[in-house]
Amino acid sequence: MQQDPAPPTRHLRVHEDRGHTVLEFHGEIDIAAAVEIIPHLDEATGRPDALVVIDLTGVEFFDCSGLRLLYRARHRVHAHGGRLHLVCAHPLTLRVLKVTGLAKVLPPVASLDLALETDLELPEAASGTPGTSGGTL
Repeated sequence: MQQDPAPPTRHLRVHEDRGHTVLEFHGEIDIAAAVEIIPHLDEATGRPDALVVIDLTGVEFFDCSGLRLLYRARHRVHAHGGRLHLVCAHPLTLRVLKVTGLAKVLPPVASLDLALETDLELPEAASGTPGTSGGTL
């Protein structure tokens, strides 16, 4: 695992692990954090065949801005033929993901190791490809 020398923002650390780009969100993910994260998220998710993991383990607060980041990442990765996995074990964040329906199209796993070792198969309707379900948040 190779860690960047310094985090891109106080809310995000990016590193490579087992062929995946891991974006670790930290602290309070609100609109201010989202503005800082978007350029780095877009860089990681805009590559062809990208393998990306978003890790919410270090998140203390997660609002609709965070949901938009996840949806944006999902859409961009799938549009470029890649795979996106989500790590989340915090009960309140999991509840937000379930209530909004995002957990159905981006199923969270409990640990980074599980996300890196598992190739989750998503239903065709959740693939994010044109002509399938996938609105905006």
